[in-house]
This record gives sequence, structure tokens and C-alpha cells, in this order.
Amino acid sequence: MRYFVNKKVKYLFCRESGGFVKLRGIEAGKLNSYFYEAGPLTNTEAARRRVLYGANILEVHVTRVIVLVLRLASNPFYVFQIFSCSLWYADEYYYYASAILVISIGSLAVTTYITRKMERALKRTVHQFGSASVRREGATHTVLPTELVPGDIIELPRSGCVMDVDAVLLCGTCIVNESMLTGESIPVTKTPLPNPANSDMVYDAKHHSKHTLYCGTQVIQTRYYSDQPVTAMVIKTGFMTAKGGLLRSIMFPKPVDFRFYRDTYMFILVLACMSFLGMIYTLVLMIRSQYDAGLIARRVLDLVTIAVPPALPAALAVGTLVSQYRLKRRASIYCIIPNYINIAGSINVVCFDKTGTLTEEGLDLQGLLPVDGDRFGEFTQDTRNMLDNSDTKATMACCHSLTYIDGELSGDPLDVKMFEATGWQLEELGEESNRYDMIMPTVVRSTAKTEDATPEIGILRQFTFSSALQRMSVVVKNLSRPSFDLYAKGSPEMISSLCRAETLPSDFSDRLAKYTSKGYRVIALAHRQLSHTYAKLQKVDRSDVEVEMDFLGLLVMENRLKVETTPVISELNRANLRTVMVTGDNILTGVSVAKECGIVPEGKQVILITAHEKLVDGVRTESTLEYHRDVKTFSSSASQPTTALL
Repeated sequence: MRYFVNKKVKYLFCRESGGFVKLRGIEAGKLNSYFYEAGPLTNTEAARRRVLYGANILEVHVTRVIVLVLRLASNPFYVFQIFSCSLWYADEYYYYASAILVISIGSLAVTTYITRKMERALKRTVHQFGSASVRREGATHTVLPTELVPGDIIELPRSGCVMDVDAVLLCGTCIVNESMLTGESIPVTKTPLPNPANSDMVYDAKHHSKHTLYCGTQVIQTRYYSDQPVTAMVIKTGFMTAKGGLLRSIMFPKPVDFRFYRDTYMFILVLACMSFLGMIYTLVLMIRSQYDAGLIARRVLDLVTIAVPPALPAALAVGTLVSQYRLKRRASIYCIIPNYINIAGSINVVCFDKTGTLTEEGLDLQGLLPVDGDRFGEFTQDTRNMLDNSDTKATMACCHSLTYIDGELSGDPLDVKMFEATGWQLEELGEESNRYDMIMPTVVRSTAKTEDATPEIGILRQFTFSSALQRMSVVVKNLSRPSFDLYAKGSPEMISSLCRAETLPSDFSDRLAKYTSKGYRVIALAHRQLSHTYAKLQKVDRSDVEVEMDFLGLLVMENRLKVETTPVISELNRANLRTVMVTGDNILTGVSVAKECGIVPEGKQVILITAHEKLVDGVRTESTLEYHRDVKTFSSSASQPTTALL
């Protein structure tokens, strides 16, 4: 086997192409059925794959002192300092040369110490410990995580664990904290990889992320059926995992070419040209005056140290060291490449996420705007006193992914606020770790004792929220009804496109714009009565049932700015740094928040442009937009608009 390793990535020689190709995980190009058909590995096959993929180790080497010193000293600035100090000593300029030399040696020593300290801290954060349960040779063995290889079937403990590999979930469900990858501490529910019969569905890491457990994430709890353990198949190990990729990006960052460095070298080049002209002039004069050759050489070369400030490298080194220390002490930010601190000072655009970054994590429910006939009804803030047998209230009570973890209701803050606003109770049958694959593992019921109170609703199946689809839905069974129901919530634009046109209020656009322009987060609710049998509902695709729904209303929620948001944005604006907000919310909501925090200056005109696709005889054509100074919104007739801001 011919291979080489570059930046922790292995490349194998391919005879077909005659070149080296990057080693991929076992999941590449595999059908979903492969993961269920492949059995446990034998010890021989596991040993063979360990040779191919290597040990499951995230190894961070701490650079040797001598290597680090030579690497730092080879910087052109330090080379120039050595040259300058040597020249000054030859010219008996001892004191200044000694001062520069001491500062340079001190900065090299401190930089080496801090860099090694950062590398050791990084190495401690990726240290692997514990054990793993793996199925091999028809039995379950306890091994070290470093012995796992792609293709191993592992059993996840009931009490949870920290993942040491990337794996596809095969049996049971997991509640996972993926804050290490996404920065969001909201628990995420992972479900088994779908395996529809006679399907040619190919596994895709991005598309099947809801069924994939990533290295470095924490499994808070596993839920299993009867006594069957929760199992998953290892697909990636070592630096091929999600955590390994993140670590590689830290250890081997992509080279950057900032104007700061180009301008710095241009500045040095200009000074060098000036000193070169001075050197020629001085050389001619001193030769004519018949000075000693050694004196001529010292005076000519001394012009270089005058044109280029000799203390510049030392000043830059000291400034970088102080910045590196302050970053660690004040913000716990580690930097193993000090030169990147200068690059950070060259940034001219700062991008922020909206929810959870500019605004608070939690949301406050302002009220509900229900549908009343062909228009919206009265805005109601008291959702607890709504009729319990209404589909609107049932949607608020059922359409979520909430669960109890250690007796506490956990999930998306939006879902928590929405459910609490109903005043209903959520009950999960059985023990916390034994709720997988039950007929109705989650039941919600009204606490009211009136005649119109809904007895209880069992949540049969969840179609989890997808940012690409902009919605989530649940299939439920209301015990007071003979059929099954689908409840959905999501962005108003997406939900309205999936609802029957006759159920949409005539003032939909006006009322939506009213609340989004004030910065509120608006969620649309919808319902559909299903005629499917229970068996079909367990296999049906969400695209087949999330259509022809009845529009129910709009849920209005307030997402307040964080206390520190406006001062930070103001400081960035004073520094002449452009601030950008990135959000998937309604565009008018984003504009309102941007104005409130100062990203869009007061008095600035915001132009909303909506571009539509036109179909002529089934062929897509481009539509043209005309600009009018007195018009702020542009649109034309079509079904799927694309909106942008200027």
C-alpha cells in the first residue's frame, strides 16, 4: 500500500487514475441498507482496517523548543535584526545593539513559551479517555476508544457518553448536546437511519445529519426498545471525524493573503530602494575620498539600518505578546499562531447571527393571531383560555420536540414557551431511557375540567425541524377523533405555500408585514386531517403529508436584544467596521432588529427587492426589475419569489 500523510490526512495511490486520492470513510457512496446489512467485524477485518485508517487518535504534537525558536527566528524581521546587531557591534555601537538584542531574545523566549503553552492546552482538550463497547466475533467487548475502526458496531451506554467517533445511529434514539459543533446548547434528538424497503437512497452526511452522531458531541441520554441496546456503526475515526476536522483547521489554518502584509512588504521595499540609492551615493563619495575599505563597508551598510527602523521587529513582537496575553486573560481565547493577531486587526467586516447572538436565547410569547373565516380574527394574548378542542391550541401543544431530561422539560426555547402558553401537560410513558418505539411515547393533555376539554393527544411521529424545509410537523392521534391528524409549524412563507389557498386569510401579507416590521418573530400554524392507516404513517415521507393543509393562524413571539448588543455594534461602527446580520428569519424581522441595534443606521433607506421566476410553456425565463426612486418594494407575479435587500 502506497500512501502519504499531509496535515493529518492520508492519501492513497490509485492505480486507475495513476495518482494519489484522499482516503474516505466507509460511508462514501453506500446505500442506507448497507448499514443494516453489514454485521459486526471480525478481529482480522478490524486489524486490516486499523492498518488502513490508523488508530482512532487525535494526536496533537507539542513543537520542540529548538524547532519553534528556529521557525520564529527565520522571520525576515528577526534576520534583519541579527544583521543590524552584528553591524553595530562591528562598529562598536554596543549599548543600543545590546538593548535591541536583549529585547529580541526576550520576545523570542516569551513567544516560544506562550505558543508551547497554547499547544499543550490544545492537546489536553482533545485527550481521549474511557472505554467503548463494540460487537466483534459475535460478542460484545469492552475496548479503548483508540481501537475502534470504521465499520465497528458500538453500543451506547444508557447514561450517555462523549462520542469518540462519527457514527450512524441504527437502533434506539439519542438526546445529544452538539454545542461543540454548532455552539447551540439545545438538546437534539437523533433517530435511527431510515431504511425504506427496496430503496436506493444513498447515505449523505449533510442530508442525514439527524441520524448521525458526531465525534466530540455529548450523548446526554439514550432511549431503547425493551432490552435492546442503542447501537451505531462507526463511519469515521481520528482526524477524519467532525472533531478531527475542526482540530485540523486550528492546527493547519488556510493561508491568508491580507492587504496588511502586502502593504507592509511594499513599505519595506520602498525603504529598501531609498537606502539602496543612499548606499550608492555614499559609496561613490567615500571611494573618492579614499576612506578605508572596512569603514566604507560599515557606513554603507549602516544606511540600511537607518532607512528601515531596527526597533520595528522588536516593537511588533512586544505588541503581539501583549495582545496574546490579554486575549487569554480577558476572553480565554487561545492563539497558537501569534501572527494572526495582526491579521485580526485588518478585519473590516464582522458578521453576526441573530437569534442567540444579537438577541436573547429565550423568546416571549406575545400572542396568537387566529384565522376567522376569510380574514384574521382578534389578536389574543391569553392563549390559555382558548378552546381546548381547537386545532390551533392542539398544534401549540403537540408540534414540538420537547422531552424530559432528569425530570426537566428540555428543548428549543421557542417550543418551551409555546407549550407553556397552552397550560397543558406533557407526559412521557415509561422510564426515561425506555421510551423508544412505543406506540405513543409522548402524550399531551389539557388540565381543564370543562366539557370541551380534549381528553388527550398522543404524538405518534415527529418530522423534525429542518432549516432547509423551514418547518416541522407531527402526526398525532386525538382520542376523541376517529382519524389521525398532522400539525405543522414553520415560517409563514413556507407554511402558506403548503396550505390550501381558500384557507389563507385575505389580509395575510398585510398582517404578517405589520408584526415582522416591528421585529417580532412570527410562526405559522397549520393542520391536516389524514386518512392514512397507522402502518402507512410509520413509513410515509413527510413530503406526502405536508401538503394541502389548512392554515390556522400566526404565533407572534418577541426576541429581545441582549443588553450588550447595541454597545458592541456602536463600538464597531465607531471603528468604521462594517457590521452584517445573518439570519433565516423573515426579512422584515431582520431589518427591524438591525435598525434597533444600530446595524442599519437611523434614517437609512432600506430597499426590499423581490424577484420572481416566470414560466413560459414550462420553460424558466428571467424577469426584469425596474428601479423607481419613489418605490421601496419591487415585485412581479409568480409563485416562488426570491427576496434581497439593498
